[in-house]
Parts: sequence; C-alpha cells; structure tokens
Amino acid sequence: MRNSKIISILSIMFIMFSGFFSGESNSELAKQRVSESKKTLKLLYKYAPKAKKMIASSYGYATFTNVGVNLILFSAEGGKGLAYNNHTKKRIYMNMGSGGVGFGLGVKDFRAIFIFKNKKVFNAFVNNGWEANAQADAAMKAGKDGDAVTAAITVSPGVRLYKLTQNGLALQATIQGTKYWKDGDLN
Repeated sequence: MRNSKIISILSIMFIMFSGFFSGESNSELAKQRVSESKKTLKLLYKYAPKAKKMIASSYGYATFTNVGVNLILFSAEGGKGLAYNNHTKKRIYMNMGSGGVGFGLGVKDFRAIFIFKNKKVFNAFVNNGWEANAQADAAMKAGKDGDAVTAAITVSPGVRLYKLTQNGLALQATIQGTKYWKDGDLN
C-alpha cells in the first residue's frame, strides 16, 4: 500500500510539471521549446564559455528545462526539451521524467544540457533515452542571487552533462531513475 501511495504522488507531480494541461497548439509548443533551448544555451555559455566550442564540434546536443521536487525521502522531476543533430540540422522534441529515493528537501528549477560526441551516443539517447543516476546536490538560488553547485560531468562514454540551477532551494542526495523520450505529439 505504501508503494502505491508513493507511485501516486510521483505520478501526480509528474503530470503537474509536464505541461499536460497547457491547451496550446503543437506549433506554439514547438516554438517555445526552440526558444527555451536557445535561452538555455545562452545561459550555459555565460557560465561555461568553453561549452560553446564543445557543442559546435559535437555530433549533437540536447537541452531540457526541468522542475524537481524533493520531499524528505522521495524526489520527482519533470521537464521538456529538444535534441539537436548538428549534422542533419534536425530537431527532435523530447520529454523527461524522473523519480527517486533518498534524502532531500526542496524545489528547484534547473536546466540540463547533454553534449554528444558521436552519432552512436546521440542516437542511443534519442531512441532509448534512459539514464539511472545517483546525485548529491545543493542549490540555493533566487533570480540572480544565490549559488548552485553544478559542473559538467561525463555520464557515459561520449556524453557530457551540464546542470544549471535557475531558481530554488534544494538539498538532496538521491538515487534516481530518469527517462528521456521522444514527444509523440511534436515530432
């Protein structure tokens, strides 16, 4: 019974953060994702100027806008984004969801940027998109004030990840399962 409550809570949180009830057209949603991706890259280049060269020379990249919630022993994240193939110039609209267990408390709005070194890892991410991870994180940021502990990490051979906290207050040490998948409505 306890597991069903946990699953219900995480499901409700995911739906709340997924934009399921937005009522906007697919064309408008696609334009918003492109705009958010450009803003995310601009923010990344501000904090990590070397990333611009890495992205330009990569096979492709993916950007995500995410909201994460940590409630004592449980965590959930939901977000939207797009993957971009530098060789074909094709955009692939994507979603993400995450649930986990571990110590945590807080809410944060953050951006995730994946950089793919080659076609194999790009296609694996776009077509399979599963990432399981453990993370420790401390973030305190409101607008332009505050700090977020973030760094580029290699999440698997040929894939680098940047996480940038926009707003929020969170302290967490969790083990999470994250799923990235193609958006069936926008692709």
